[in-house]
Amino acid sequence: MTASDLRPLGRSGLRVRPLAFGGNVFGWSADEPTSFALLDAFAGAGFGLVDTADVYSAWVPGNRGGESETIIGRWLARRGRRDDVVIATKVAKWGERPGLSPDNIARAAEDSLRRLQVETIDLYFAHEDDARVPIADTLGAFARLVEQGKVRAIGASNFSAPRLAEALEVSARDGLPRYEVLQPEYNLYDRIGYEAELEPLAREHGLGVVTYYALASGFLSGKYRRPEDAAKSSARGAGVVEKYLNPRGERILEALDGVAAAHRATPAQVALAWLIARPGVTAPIASATGTAQLQELIAAAELALSADEIAALDAASHNE
Repeated sequence: MTASDLRPLGRSGLRVRPLAFGGNVFGWSADEPTSFALLDAFAGAGFGLVDTADVYSAWVPGNRGGESETIIGRWLARRGRRDDVVIATKVAKWGERPGLSPDNIARAAEDSLRRLQVETIDLYFAHEDDARVPIADTLGAFARLVEQGKVRAIGASNFSAPRLAEALEVSARDGLPRYEVLQPEYNLYDRIGYEAELEPLAREHGLGVVTYYALASGFLSGKYRRPEDAAKSSARGAGVVEKYLNPRGERILEALDGVAAAHRATPAQVALAWLIARPGVTAPIASATGTAQLQELIAAAELALSADEIAALDAASHNE
């Protein structure tokens, strides 16, 4: 890995390779031993950005939330190395620590630090906007965490462009930390919401962009090509087929297949490579539940698409 492989996360001083591991699977579809193996393989390949949240994975029967952070914390303690891993976690969506009030942010950060077994959270996201709390109050709470050395930088996930712009204005006006990184839903199928307003704003202000649902819940891997393929995932299959399996989705899969064949790659690798090549995107987030699957995703970071291939993928995913 060379310095040229690293991309800045805004003006935070943090730099990462162009792929993040999505820790939502830890404690859900990946048990602790599997999670450790995945993290070992990810870090062993020279990648470092691990994305999680306090709410992961409260939706699983028998879980309450915090499971993903706890597993990551145990892995970090066992590994004995911290400096080459960038840990991102989030606050606001968990029922036990909801919203962006100063008190909640302070309490949630302490909980996350304990579960992660670290002294500093590298990147702390507001997981969603909270219009009930003045932006200056929220940013003030984050500022205290930064001053205390408990957080290095902050980010915003699931924010609208107007609210993100307002937050950036408040930061500049009041001398408060700014959201250095944006985490939007963005992939080859879901493009309008990000490209229309958030992308220009992020590029204007030099924000890092770390995208979630990079593979459209698995659709862009080519896993779902017929209605009956919904049965391949009891958790998501029906929703994926309903949302994505339509003429436009089929056209995108056809384009992915064509580019993949030219590179002896997989559709998932091409979909991630398209994101990695997008100006302004720092790293897509992708999850895996096995090391073979993870190695497939990691290889996407080395896949260079030509301008013609990117244009073909853009044309196929054009919204009619």
